[in-house]
Amino acid sequence: MIKHIVFFKLKDRSPESVEATAAVLRNMEGKIPQLISIEVGKDILHSERSFDIALVTVVASLEDLQAYQVHPAHKEVIVHINEVKELSVAVDYEI
Repeated sequence: MIKHIVFFKLKDRSPESVEATAAVLRNMEGKIPQLISIEVGKDILHSERSFDIALVTVVASLEDLQAYQVHPAHKEVIVHINEVKELSVAVDYEI
């Protein structure tokens, strides 16, 4: 199994903006068959080094991760993220 984690720092870090983007991410739930689980968390510390949102997903294999990446529901999310993000970082590892 593969855990895919992405952290997002948004251009607009207001609570409303963060919640709007978190909702877009949560909207993938149930729409992408390869996703075994999805978790979206909003930062509560708001420190200088904090990112605003964490996305944690689990898929069964690298092939499923690749299928997730090109799924139409994920591509819609990418369009939104590219408009609102200042920075994102990711890590993918086997569990």
